[in-house]
Amino acid sequence: MTNGFTRRELIRTGAAAAAVTLATPNLTRAQAMKVRLGHAANEIHPGHIAALEFKTSLETLVPGAFDLQIFPNRQLGDDRQNVESCVAGTLEFCGGSGSTISIVTGQVSLDAYQLPFLIKDYDHFAKLALSAEGDAINESLMDGGILGLQTTDIGQRHFASVSKPVRSTADFAGLKTRIVPLELHKIIWETVGVSPVGLPYGEVYGALETGTIDACEINVSSMLGENLWEVAKHFTLTGHYPWHNVTCVNGAFFEGLSPELQEAIRTAGRDSVQPTLDYTARQDLDGREELKAKGVEILELEGLEDMKAQVSPIVEQWSAKSPLIADFVTAAQNSA
Repeated sequence: MTNGFTRRELIRTGAAAAAVTLATPNLTRAQAMKVRLGHAANEIHPGHIAALEFKTSLETLVPGAFDLQIFPNRQLGDDRQNVESCVAGTLEFCGGSGSTISIVTGQVSLDAYQLPFLIKDYDHFAKLALSAEGDAINESLMDGGILGLQTTDIGQRHFASVSKPVRSTADFAGLKTRIVPLELHKIIWETVGVSPVGLPYGEVYGALETGTIDACEINVSSMLGENLWEVAKHFTLTGHYPWHNVTCVNGAFFEGLSPELQEAIRTAGRDSVQPTLDYTARQDLDGREELKAKGVEILELEGLEDMKAQVSPIVEQWSAKSPLIADFVTAAQNSA
C-alpha cells in the first residue's frame, strides 16, 4: 500500500514536471489554463452550486488565469471515479463527498464532519469549515494526493423509507438501509438498529424501487435531485450528520502553480463556502415543502434524544483515531 511519505514524494515529482510546462503569471493571463472539475451532482444540487461558487470566486480573484470547465451529472464518472481521477491527476479539480474522499485517500480525518449530532446546524458548520481545525483537515488530504479547498454542507441527512414510515427509534429495527460503505457510517447505523447495505449513490433509486433496500439516510437535495421522492414516500427528520462536500485540487498540479495562483485557488475555496451553505439551507427548508407537494410524508422522529444517546459514544471512539478529529471535536463542542 502506498504510504503518506510516498504519496508526497509523488506529488513533488509531479509538481516538478508540471512546473516545466506551466507559464508565468503574466503569460497565464494572456492564455487561460484549461482545467476541469468533475462531480456527480445535478444542476439543482448544492454540490453543483459549490462548484459554480468556486469558479465564480476564482475568476474574480485571477481573471483570465483559468478556463475552468465544470462537468456535473456524473459526466466524467460517479463520485468515487471523479475523486480517483483527481488523485491520479487526470482531473485537475473534483467535487466529492467527504465520505468518498475518505475511502479513496484513506484519510480518516474527514470523518470528523459526520460524527453523529456533533454539528448542530448550517451556521455551526460554517464556523468549523473555516476554522483552523477545518483547514488542518483539508491540508491533511495532501497525504492522499489532493488538497481540500472548500468543505461545505450539501444537506443535513435525514431518513427516507419506502413502505414503512419511521416514527420512532423502534421503527429503524431491521430496515435494509443504504449507506456509503464507510466504517463510521456502518457503526452508526448498526447502533441505531437498521441493516446497513453499502451501495453507490447512482444505484439508490433502483434499489428502492425494486425492494433491494427499504430505506436510505439521505438529504433533501438528493431526494429532489435524484427523484427519490417517486419511490420513497416517507421522510423522517433526524438531522443526524451533515453531508460534507469537498472541492479538491490535484496535489501535483497545485504545487506546480505559481504562489499567486496557489493563493487564489485557496482563497476561492474559502470564499465559496458561505454562499454554498446559504443555498443549502434554503433548499433544505423549501425542499421539504416541495416534497410535501409531491406526496411525501414529512415526519418528526419520536425519541430523537434516545437516538442521540445511543450513538454518542461513537464521538469519543472516533476522536481517538486521529489528533485532527480530536481537535475538531473540541472546536465543535466549544462553538456549539
